Amino acid sequence: MYTIGQISKLFHLPASTLRYYDKEGLFPHMERSSGIRRFGPQEIEALRIIECLKKSGLEIKDIKQFMEWCSQGSSTYSQRRELFLRQKEIVEGEIRKMEKVLDMIQFKCWYYEQAMQDGNEDRLNEMLPDHLPEEIQKLYDHAHED
Repeated sequence: MYTIGQISKLFHLPASTLRYYDKEGLFPHMERSSGIRRFGPQEIEALRIIECLKKSGLEIKDIKQFMEWCSQGSSTYSQRRELFLRQKEIVEGEIRKMEKVLDMIQFKCWYYEQAMQDGNEDRLNEMLPDHLPEEIQKLYDHAHED
């Protein structure tokens, strides 16, 4: 069993956030000893799921709904699965966006490395938009896709 301070450090979350989650009913089976919250394996796993869902863009009210479904048992498996399938699509979309961002950053790193070697951008500007080295061209093209 862990205290709120220990969990706060472990998850890099303010204790106030953990108290808020508890107040919202996200830890329905949390034990207390003399009023002190005790986080066990069930709360730690719940917190991992809560943080995952938050990072995927889900709001607390929707996370609370998920936790309620969990407490309702096997009859809510399909709702829980659908929630994760929706969030999976959202996260995959964000990953695709960030891959384009990364490709632009990689292209620009190459670009400015070449500009520093050349002392100017003249040669590079002659290569744009479609006469770049093959690997760099792939980065450039992906970064510029609509």
